[in-house]
Amino acid sequence: MNVADSQRVASALERLGYQMTELPEEADVIVLNTCVVRQSAEDRAYGRLHSLRPLKERNPNLVINVMGCLVGVKNAEPLKKRFPFVDVFSPPSDVGPLVAYLTQEEARLSEEKATLERFALMDGELLLPQHQRGRQVSAFVSAVLGCSHACTFCIIPYRRGVERSRPIAAILGEIRSLVAQGVKEVTLLGQIVDRYGKDLDDGSSLASLLRCVHEIEGLERIRFLTSHPNYLTEDLLDAVAELPKVMPHIEVPVQAGDDEVLARMKRGYTADDYRRLIERIRSHLAGKTPGVSIATDIIVGFPGESEAQFQRTYDLLAELKLDVAHLARYSPRPGTVAARKMVDDVPEEEKMRRFRLLEELQERIAAEINATYVGKTVEVLFEEKVRGRWKGRTPTNKLVFLESEEDLRGKVVPVLITWAGPWSMQAALPPTPELRPAAAAEPIARP
Repeated sequence: MNVADSQRVASALERLGYQMTELPEEADVIVLNTCVVRQSAEDRAYGRLHSLRPLKERNPNLVINVMGCLVGVKNAEPLKKRFPFVDVFSPPSDVGPLVAYLTQEEARLSEEKATLERFALMDGELLLPQHQRGRQVSAFVSAVLGCSHACTFCIIPYRRGVERSRPIAAILGEIRSLVAQGVKEVTLLGQIVDRYGKDLDDGSSLASLLRCVHEIEGLERIRFLTSHPNYLTEDLLDAVAELPKVMPHIEVPVQAGDDEVLARMKRGYTADDYRRLIERIRSHLAGKTPGVSIATDIIVGFPGESEAQFQRTYDLLAELKLDVAHLARYSPRPGTVAARKMVDDVPEEEKMRRFRLLEELQERIAAEINATYVGKTVEVLFEEKVRGRWKGRTPTNKLVFLESEEDLRGKVVPVLITWAGPWSMQAALPPTPELRPAAAAEPIARP
């Protein structure tokens, strides 16, 4: 989500005549886009913010903008007192305050409508930074802003505000502009992306949005994340199964494998509900090539988690054999229900032990799954060259590296998988590779 927000800021700044620089010392404007989903991320944000102060002291004309979840929707005033050298504080996804400051415009927007209306100022066409046009193959596109499903451990609803779905026309306009600039794959984003359209009165849903995006000429692949077990509907799974451009990769967090822990997390489902969901996903998408991959999130050491409860999580992961497991150790986030009402009673060393056990288990599972690809030919969309090798992804989001002197950027190539580890694969070109470039798109007309 922050990558998509940063892209939007870059687009707005280039419209104002700014150009990107890699060196903070050369910058006229520095935007620090922040995340606070975990304590470590918040600590890094504060550390980076402190490091910018000397630049401001040497160059008083430098404009510093802090954006994102550190600011949130209600936290700007305390930050202004703590960091007086910062010029602009922007809520998540909101480019308006920075644009208004740089152009010295009055922000004549009411408090309630500010985020949506300012976001709409840049809706439709999105201009990639000059150095990325024609080179960026994959892009993130926000579909749902904020979140209204407040899990007890999560700070996102407090910092990003209530759930707001962007209009389909705005999303389609942005994607068309990205495709015209060379993007071949988009990932639709939302804290709970499956809830897209529930706050709109036009009958929109994520399934209907996918069907509309699928019709955009020149777009090669579509992904979406993150899903929630309560909202991943049959209609959505049908759309994934039926639409060739929608990739067979589902990210649907379980968070824990014990029902009592799930209830304390306020997740709204049981471990058996999640088991049945995984079975439905695999059944619905059995016909997709090369199969379906599923990713999950797990938190270890949630308040009150006993050894037996952790073991149920371990056993669930071992049973379901999912492709990816994003693991985290619980850390209390100020303002959440868990931080206010639950005792963080699992010692840090025990959290780490449980984390390592799941990490080792998932490494074995991923290695077993990926080994089944060896000797098979799969289509890979290549994005860029890294250390002399082309990097790309399969439809199931497996990372693939290939050595080739040909320019494969933005091309879908059938490759032979020659080696597979738990985190990536290596491939070779068949004797006569069929390079399938995405359909050409009309360039954006410029005056």
